[in-house]
Amino acid sequence: MNTLRAFKNDGVNVSIIEQIDIKKYNVPLSRVLVDAKHGIHTHFELITATITCRNGEKGTGYTYTGGKGGSAIVAMLKDNFVPFLIGKNSTEIQSLYEEMFWHVHYVGRGGISAFAISAIDIALWDLKGKREGKSLVEMAGGANSCCKAYCGGIDLNYTLEELLESMDGYLSAGFNGVKIKIGQPSLKSDIERIAAVRQYVGADIAFMVDANYSMSVEGAIQAAQAMREFDILWFEEPTDPDNFEGYAQIAELGGVPLAMGENLHMEAEFARAFLYSNLSFIQPDASNCGGITGWLKVAEMAKAQGIPVCSHGMQELHVSLLSSQSHSGWMEVHSFPIDQYTMRPLVVQEQMAIAPREMGTGVTFDFEKLVDAHKRHARAENKQPTH
Repeated sequence: MNTLRAFKNDGVNVSIIEQIDIKKYNVPLSRVLVDAKHGIHTHFELITATITCRNGEKGTGYTYTGGKGGSAIVAMLKDNFVPFLIGKNSTEIQSLYEEMFWHVHYVGRGGISAFAISAIDIALWDLKGKREGKSLVEMAGGANSCCKAYCGGIDLNYTLEELLESMDGYLSAGFNGVKIKIGQPSLKSDIERIAAVRQYVGADIAFMVDANYSMSVEGAIQAAQAMREFDILWFEEPTDPDNFEGYAQIAELGGVPLAMGENLHMEAEFARAFLYSNLSFIQPDASNCGGITGWLKVAEMAKAQGIPVCSHGMQELHVSLLSSQSHSGWMEVHSFPIDQYTMRPLVVQEQMAIAPREMGTGVTFDFEKLVDAHKRHARAENKQPTH
């Protein structure tokens, strides 16, 4: 109550940005994970941006990578965005979102800049919620208090036995949707794994497959046709996400619903996907499409197209965004367990993910745990042989 009163009494001046703290943490994974295009994942990078306003109020945002590129994101934040944002009014989220994109547009259209902007934008929304005494699910739409969730494994390197064991873990944790990676050396191997998982989880479990854009259009059509009999909810990123027309060909000739979006960073890219790709699901990631502001813009586009909005990664944040939308689809519970490094790991009840009600984004990091993880990764790296 005192914090809220301070905001109201002091007016806009307290909302001026005085300081932005940028941190990067390398967080080791419990086991090596592999997909068809990115290769081996031993850790993920978490980049945090904490904004302090004139009255001392703080808001934290973040982004993440699969273990590469984090230093470039940090450099763009520190060199370009921190100096640009000091002295700005933190309440002007929409205008700051647009100004940041144009500030580095010439050298950073999409890509690294989208990750950096996302971290700042999420911090601004965290401040907004704390200032207004509202949770993210309320600020973003307030349609519901929970959403559907599935577990998305990065499991291409798992043996079939390990793959089925992972399904056991997902179902035991209360989820009713699962996803596996495909892109084995032969389509026959992929289909054998798909068939085994479908038989193991049963007909009532939602089942998705993800090729991480590893296939040609022709190969993806062949794969889609081969998996039709297994009641696949969606075939994710079968080919290059920039080949928007190729997706439409796969959807038409493959006969399986398609999903993508995690590799689209700009509003114009999503607009092209909606126009040309014949998608059944869209999967924006707030860590790289402009934060909460960018994610909500994509959700609005999806609603206009009659397509469910879903998510990629960041389950601790996306649970609020998905829950806020009347046309929400499925939230991915990613193999990068960011939520385990927060004060509120994801809550699942009766097969639904529950949105937090705390003021702000509801994502409060356990920084001591992050520091310990970073040190653990550094020790492991030092033990690796040098060449």
